[in-house]
Amino acid sequence: MHKLIVTNQPELSSLEIPGVEIVSPKSYFILEKFSKLRNVRVFNLCKDYGYQSKGYYVSLLAEARGHKPLPDVKNLQDIKTSSIIKSLTDDMDELIQRSFKNIKSKEFILSVYFGQNVALQHDKLSMDLHRLFPVPLFRAKFIFTGKWVLQGMKTISMTDVPEHHYSFLKQAAHDYFDKKRYHKPKESTTAFDLAILINKDEKAPPSNERALIKFKQVAEKLGFFVEFITKDDINRINEFDALFIRATTSVNHYTYKIARKAESEGIAVFDDPSSILKCANKVYLAELLRNAKIPIPKTLIIHSDNKKEVIENLGLPCILKLPDSSFSMGVVKVSTQEELNETLKKMLDQSELLIGQSYMPTDFDWRIGVIDGKAFFACKYFMARGHWQIYNWSSGTEDDIIGEFETLELSKVPEYIIETAENATALIGNGLYGVDIKEWEGKAVVIEINDNPTIDAGVEDLIDKDLVYEKIIGSLKRKVQSRTTN
Repeated sequence: MHKLIVTNQPELSSLEIPGVEIVSPKSYFILEKFSKLRNVRVFNLCKDYGYQSKGYYVSLLAEARGHKPLPDVKNLQDIKTSSIIKSLTDDMDELIQRSFKNIKSKEFILSVYFGQNVALQHDKLSMDLHRLFPVPLFRAKFIFTGKWVLQGMKTISMTDVPEHHYSFLKQAAHDYFDKKRYHKPKESTTAFDLAILINKDEKAPPSNERALIKFKQVAEKLGFFVEFITKDDINRINEFDALFIRATTSVNHYTYKIARKAESEGIAVFDDPSSILKCANKVYLAELLRNAKIPIPKTLIIHSDNKKEVIENLGLPCILKLPDSSFSMGVVKVSTQEELNETLKKMLDQSELLIGQSYMPTDFDWRIGVIDGKAFFACKYFMARGHWQIYNWSSGTEDDIIGEFETLELSKVPEYIIETAENATALIGNGLYGVDIKEWEGKAVVIEINDNPTIDAGVEDLIDKDLVYEKIIGSLKRKVQSRTTN
C-alpha cells in the first residue's frame, strides 16, 4: 500500500521516514495524480484540523477518493467533543487510575506521539487513547478530583513538541509508519425505545408536524415507545435503542454530536454520523461523485490560488456553494465579474475550499428518496416563483419562499433517474437519503445527496401514504434488532 503524508509542517521532513511520500495539502487538493491514486494510506499531519481548515479537507477528500485517511473526519470531530470523549473512554477508568497512581499533582498533561508517550508507565494508556482517537499528535488533560478524570483532549503540531522530545518523536514516527495495519476505533454495537430529535424553532424543518405525528404512530405500531427530544436531551441518549433525527443536520452542530454519541453507545441512528459528515460537505460529494463517474454539473473546487480560473472553467452565470450549505442557503448564483469577486471574497473568508458549478437552468429538480439502497418515493420540486432555486429565502411573501411540487409513482419516473439516485447513495452508506437530480441533455445529473431528506405529510407521502413511514421506521427497527442479536 502506498503511504502518503499530507502536511503543511515543514518540520516533519526532519523525521526522515523511508518509503513515505510527503506532499503539501495544496498538491494533494489540485494535482490529478493524487486524486487517481489507488490503494493508498493518507496520513494527515497538518497543523490545524479545525472545521473547513486545510487539515479537515485533507481527510475529507481522502475519504471521497477512496483513500484511507488517518485520522478520518469522524476522528477529527470526536476529539473536539467532550461528550463523545467521555462516552468512548468510559471503560478506561481502571487503566487511567493505574497509569497515574504515582502522580502527586492535581493535573497531568499526557502528550501522545503516534500512540506513544515518553514515559513507559503511560504506554498502555497512550496506545488505547490513540486507538480511539487516531490523531498523530495530541495532548490529553487529566485532573484529580478524588480520582483521575480525563478532562479534555486537543491536537498539536510539531511546533508544540518540546525539543528534548524530538528524538523520541522520531523513533515513535518510524515505529508507526513501519506498521502494516492501523487500528480504527471500534464502533460499539449493543441492543425498543425510539427518540425523535426535533427543533421546534427551525425555519424549514425536515418534517412538518403532521409527518412527525405519523412517524410516531407508525413506530408505535411497529413496537417502539416514542419520545420527541431536543438538543437539551443529549445526556439521555443512552436511554434509547434508536435515534431518528428530524432536525436539519450539520457537522459543527448539536445534531452531529448527538448522532455520534448515540452511535458510540451502540444505538441505531438515522442520520448516522458518517452520512452527516459526507452529505453535509459539498466538496466531499463533488469529489466522491466525480471519482465514481456519476454525472454532476461541471465543477471546480475553488481555493485562493485558482479563484481567477472560475470564469474560464465554468462561465457566467455560475453557482458558488459553501461546502456545508443546506436548503439552498449558502448557494449563490453570480452573473458578473463584480458579483463573482465579491462573493468569492466573502465565502473564502468562511472556508478554505468552495464549490463552483456551471449553471443548469431547469423548471424542476427530481428528489428521489432512497432507503437501504432502494428508491421509495419520487417528487418533482419546482423552482420558487420568479427564482432559480426551489427555495427563495429573500422572498417577502411566505407563499413564494418554496416552489410547487408533484409526487409521482416510481413506475412513472425514468429508469435512469432511479438508477442514478441508487448508485449515488451507495457511495455514502445504507441509510436514509434524498437525491436531488436534474434532467439535462438526456442525462441524470446529481446536484446533491441529502442525509436528512424532507419527509412532509401531504408531499413525499402523497402516493404511498403510510408505506413511506413504515419503510423508514422498519429499516431503523431492523438495525436495532441486528444489534441485539450480535
